[in-house]
Amino acid sequence: MNKYAAELIGTFWLVLGGCGSAVLAAAFPELGIGLLGVSLAFGLTVLTMAYTIGHISGCHLNPAVSVGLWIGGRFPAKELVPYIVAQVIGGILAGGVLYLIATGKAGFDLADGFASNGYGDHSPGGYTLLAALITEVVMTMMFLFIIMGATDKRAPAGFAPIAIGLGLTLIHLISIPVTNTSVNPARSTGVALFAGGWAIGQLWLFWVAPLIGGALGAVMYRFVSTSER
Repeated sequence: MNKYAAELIGTFWLVLGGCGSAVLAAAFPELGIGLLGVSLAFGLTVLTMAYTIGHISGCHLNPAVSVGLWIGGRFPAKELVPYIVAQVIGGILAGGVLYLIATGKAGFDLADGFASNGYGDHSPGGYTLLAALITEVVMTMMFLFIIMGATDKRAPAGFAPIAIGLGLTLIHLISIPVTNTSVNPARSTGVALFAGGWAIGQLWLFWVAPLIGGALGAVMYRFVSTSER
């Protein structure tokens, strides 16, 4: 149970830190942190949790990561469902805490999206479903490729959290304008349930695309890694 609790807490921190920065601080009058700040916030949540719980649960914090590591031969199938359940619960709890905080400000409106992921009319830049699908698949694929490489036993010890955290930061810098960046079904679910409406209607994409991307990233790294041995 320690591993599942660690995943729940870690995913809670990722969603609260990342989505919280988007909802509360991104456009704060005159001192908003903007796209760069939100990107850094997501990267920092993973970086801090990787050093905190990496030795307990592996610090997946993401169903796509768990699936990818399973396909990559780094994670047992029997742990897959409990990890995903813990991650989704952590994401939802964070969404609830963020909702309680955000609604404490006069004029707060869920119609602004509550950091939900979307495509079409609900894409920050108005990108199509196809563009959103490609973005989420490719970004998650590269995220898994980074994770598997950084945590390979042949990689320099102790630096994996830095590579992974910076990798997630870069992913957000690229893709926030397209989908608001998911690459993580638990992150998407945690806020979509509170935003409701279109956010729930489009949530399917932010499960399907990251899971496909995670699987592809794992297969790609296994191919490269095997060829190097």
